[in-house]
Amino acid sequence: MKKLSKLLLALSFALSITSSAFAVTVASWGGAYTESQKLGYGDPTAKALGVDINWVDYSGGLSEIKAQKEAGAITWDIIDVFAFDTINGCDEGIFVEFDFDKDFPAAPDGTPASEDFFAPMPSKCAVGNILYSWNYAYDTRAFDGKAPSTIKDFFNTKRFPGKRAIYKSALTNLEIALAGDGVYMGKGGSEIYKLLETEAGVNRAMNKIKELCTDPNGGCVFWSAGAQPPELLVAGEVVMATGWNGRFFNAEVGEGAPIAQVWDGQGLDYEYFALVKGGPDEANAKKALAMMTNTEMLAGSAKYIAYAPYRLSSLEIIKANEPWYKDGKTEMMPQMPTAPANTKKYFLVDPFFWADNGTELGEKWEAMKAGL
Repeated sequence: MKKLSKLLLALSFALSITSSAFAVTVASWGGAYTESQKLGYGDPTAKALGVDINWVDYSGGLSEIKAQKEAGAITWDIIDVFAFDTINGCDEGIFVEFDFDKDFPAAPDGTPASEDFFAPMPSKCAVGNILYSWNYAYDTRAFDGKAPSTIKDFFNTKRFPGKRAIYKSALTNLEIALAGDGVYMGKGGSEIYKLLETEAGVNRAMNKIKELCTDPNGGCVFWSAGAQPPELLVAGEVVMATGWNGRFFNAEVGEGAPIAQVWDGQGLDYEYFALVKGGPDEANAKKALAMMTNTEMLAGSAKYIAYAPYRLSSLEIIKANEPWYKDGKTEMMPQMPTAPANTKKYFLVDPFFWADNGTELGEKWEAMKAGL
């Protein structure tokens, strides 16, 4: 069976060479996200370089690229990955290490690439793509003109009664709970994570969630799919919901849903590109990756989706050319998770913390939920 799998992968590789003439292939997550990548910077880069760029969907992780490598039949050149995948892929020799300021162009004002990205890279094999937000939205019909505006308001069931929708797992809920309980967040949430390294901090966060879920004026609905939070709000099943800003944006702007977002206390999460070592067209893929992640190209993706380009200089392009969204009327700076107005109080989701503590905290979280 293993030999057959290798044979099939090799055959697939041979066919891809014949049909694409060594086109650069990018594996990403599909849907509106990949569409924003393709239209925002993939197609313009392909045109500028005279190289075909093909986009394929995958389900995350490194298992598929490992199988391709083992079979000697690598078909992907670039992969959109999470932080820890860049670390593991780098350690295992799957991805190319970058000389960052040599391999990626400076900002238009000459700022080196390493200083133009919102946050440092998690490994030598990563280049930032987008940042998205774990924030919350509320039903604008629910409170008779009153409007929640802080992360504390999410937990204030006396002033804002009604059920809340929160993510099914501990990830980001513990950080949000401490922020909502008045904990000083520190730069990028550093103080939040220091507190979560202690048993007292974890218990405080868990108790804050438990208090919300058992409050007669509150209550919790747990969501698992990104489409659910705006759906629950529109249906009137909850009055507030945590979720991903892109989903809220699509509902609010694209569908006219009666919801509004709150950025205070948001959690910023990230996506990266990695370059596959020994990919079918590594040389052109490296050129394409450098162009796709330059200032102008990353700004282009925000025409199609409400995720923030990783480059700080890209925000200047958006701001100078509003309304930036594809509909020609929606300004995108207020929708960018990294806009100065939206980053007065935030935390950067810490992949190292969750890698080290996720299993233990997950078990404690599920025990807390079972007792509600």
